[in-house]
Amino acid sequence: MIPAMALLRTVAFAFALATLSGAAFAASPQERAAAEAVKLVGAPYRYGGMTPKGFDCSGLVLYSYRQAGVALPHSTDQQRHLGKPVQRSELRPGDLVFFNQQGKKHGHVAIYVGNGEMVHAPSSGKHVRRDRLDSPYWKKRLSEARRLSA
Repeated sequence: MIPAMALLRTVAFAFALATLSGAAFAASPQERAAAEAVKLVGAPYRYGGMTPKGFDCSGLVLYSYRQAGVALPHSTDQQRHLGKPVQRSELRPGDLVFFNQQGKKHGHVAIYVGNGEMVHAPSSGKHVRRDRLDSPYWKKRLSEARRLSA
């Protein structure tokens, strides 16, 4: 039989080791925001929306980052001024990608989720969805990508 103190030390050591190793592999706020965005695929589009009842593009970004513990403004233009620019070849999950659309420079925002895909709230009558950045439509409209430091 193991003495109580030895058992207690062993359990405490195992707990400390598990806690430390878990912290070393914890997802970043950006990765958590990307994961949150993926969960919202299928939610309806709603102009000005920022809840699962309905999202516009910047509202989806705001909500996803809020769930990851990061406060952002609810404006595509304000979100575009956050973080630092990144090249398309350097995109990581959670990076924001901006598009020129309907005559508006940087008028649409999405969250990059990895593997060449983004999640966004496209427009009225549609739902939050995943799209490929290299699709002909989005590829020619991509204007900027930014990485938030959280």
